[in-house]
Parts: sequence; C-alpha cells; structure tokens
Amino acid sequence: MALMITDECINCDVCEPECPNQAIYLGEAIYEIDPAKCTECVGHFDEPQCVQICPVACIPVNPQHVESRETLFQKYERLQAPAQGSVA
Repeated sequence: MALMITDECINCDVCEPECPNQAIYLGEAIYEIDPAKCTECVGHFDEPQCVQICPVACIPVNPQHVESRETLFQKYERLQAPAQGSVA
C-alpha cells in the first residue's frame, strides 16, 4: 500500500527529506506522495520514516493503492535498479 498525506498536513517539511524513494513532494497546497514511488520504506527501513516523523500524524495508508509487502519490495527493487546500474 502506498501512503498518502491528508489535509491535516501543516507543511512543516520534515517528511520530504526522510523519504528514501523521493516519493514526497510539495503539491499545490500540501505535501503529496507519489504512489508509484512509495514503498512504505520496504527495502530501506522496518517502518515508514515519514509516518514516524510526522508531528501531526497525517500520513495514513492510501486505500486507493493497496499493495502487499511483496509487491512493495518488488517496487523497491525496480526503483533501485537504475541506481545499481541494472535494467528492470
């Protein structure tokens, strides 16, 4: 499952640099998460780093992007392939 940032976001900027996949970006009004890049930190950490650091707890699971842990790991591998010099 990808995560999402709700309207409760206060634009404090602490989540964006914590994302190892660079999935978090500043949208029109609040920060947003690109579901194509969000792996919930699978492959990097045991827990999603943005969720851990968010001071207002506004980063729940996105119900429109339900993915298994295995699928999230496959996404992690696909995202890491260019950095490792291989083609996915």
